[in-house]
Amino acid sequence: MAQETSSSLLKLYMILGKRLALLLIFIICANVIGYALYLQLVINLLPCPLCIAQRIAYWLIGLTALFYFIHYPQNLCQKIYSIFMVIFSLLGLLLALHHSWLIAYSENFECGISAEEEFINNILIAKWWPIMFEANGDCADIEWEFIFLTIPNWSAIFFLVFSIFSVYILFANNN
Repeated sequence: MAQETSSSLLKLYMILGKRLALLLIFIICANVIGYALYLQLVINLLPCPLCIAQRIAYWLIGLTALFYFIHYPQNLCQKIYSIFMVIFSLLGLLLALHHSWLIAYSENFECGISAEEEFINNILIAKWWPIMFEANGDCADIEWEFIFLTIPNWSAIFFLVFSIFSVYILFANNN
C-alpha cells in the first residue's frame, strides 16, 4: 500500500513537473515577445531580419508549449510535441548564435537591404501583422545591452534553457 502511494505520488510529481515546465516555457516566451515589442514600440529599436526570425522561434516554442500544456496527450503525441519544441529551440539557438557572431564580426557584414530582410518582409505573416514581424533594422547594430550581453546573447541563453527543458520533457518518464 505504501509503495503504491509513493509510486502514485512520483507519477503526480512527474506530470506536474512536466506541465509546470510547459507553462513556464510559454510564460517566458510571452514575456520575451512582449519585451521585444516594448523595445520596438517604446524605445524605438528596429528589429532586424534575424530578430524577427528569433521572434518566430519564440512564437513557435511558446505556442507548442501552450498547446502541449492544454492538450497534454499520452504516448506518441507527447513525443511529437516535445520533438517540435526541441527543434524550434535549437533553431532559435542557432539563429541567436549566428546573430551574435554577426555582431562580434560586424566588419565582415554588408549593410543594406539583404535577401533575408526581403524574404522576412514578404512572408504572409509580416504583411498580416507588420508591427510584430516586419524587419527594418540592421543585424550588426548594438543598440541595447544588459550585463554586457546583447539581445542575441540573451536570446541564445533563453533558447539554450528552452532546449534543455524540451529535452527533459521529451525524455521524462511518461508513465
